[in-house]
Amino acid sequence: MADSRRDQLRRIPLFTHLGGREIDELETLADEIAVPDGQTLTREGETGHEFFIVLSGAVSVEIGDREVARLGTGDFLGEIALVDGKPRSATTRAVGETRLLVVGHREFNQLMADFPTVQVAVLQALAERVRHNEQPT
Repeated sequence: MADSRRDQLRRIPLFTHLGGREIDELETLADEIAVPDGQTLTREGETGHEFFIVLSGAVSVEIGDREVARLGTGDFLGEIALVDGKPRSATTRAVGETRLLVVGHREFNQLMADFPTVQVAVLQALAERVRHNEQPT
């Protein structure tokens, strides 16, 4: 039997510290979508309006014409443009059939305000990505 959406959310590292009431609220903030192989999720230089969490499948992260990362189950993307209000820093595409949770800009801000543990985890990941991008290649 397939796991419930609630069980899937509880296994995502970003949400492991949330209780039942918080998971219920999260379920109301996020939409689940399935995207086909190769579908573009974000485009470098464009305005960002969504935050994505990978439920299954993978996402390629590209800057220019170079893949700089590959994200999988439990990873998230899109937070940089929502935090700083600037254009997207990378293009992202689904690799294979991919299922995602999508949180809009307003809902993302509510998520950050309502759940301090999620806010801290997002900010830590953001700092890690900035440090990684600053390293010489």
